[in-house]
Amino acid sequence: MQKENQEKKKDRQILVFSVADEEMGLDISCVREVLRPQAIYPLPKTPPFIDGVINLRGHIVALIDLRKRLDARQIEDENNKRIIVCKVNKSIVGLTVSSLKEIITLSEEHIRPTPEVVSMQMETDVVSGIATVGNRMIAILDLEHILTKKEAVELSALER
Repeated sequence: MQKENQEKKKDRQILVFSVADEEMGLDISCVREVLRPQAIYPLPKTPPFIDGVINLRGHIVALIDLRKRLDARQIEDENNKRIIVCKVNKSIVGLTVSSLKEIITLSEEHIRPTPEVVSMQMETDVVSGIATVGNRMIAILDLEHILTKKEAVELSALER
């Protein structure tokens, strides 16, 4: 019984989504809500991956386009586009994704570390691991590392 409880503690719920045609996921505990696209107010002098800000019930929320942030290719169909609202460091942000897929429960044994050769090429450790689900591979994102320290400071300045 105790061993069974320990195994359940290792399970994680992951929100799976696509960026271009790549499957990615976030720990569901990081997600506050999911929105349909809405009016975006562009801001000058922001990094290219910041689309602008939205007004979310009186709160100004910066939008990070994950396609641009991760250098993924452009896709034509934007009908399924969604905004995942979550906390990144100390800021509430919206992550623009191509589409939502599903919520899955994974045990830690299904999540492998990111290969070192891939990690070395990334500006930050944005991918914390690769989940294998059947014949699918899902990049698990680490929101604490989605931005460099400099970018996080710039983003927090947008909220003021």
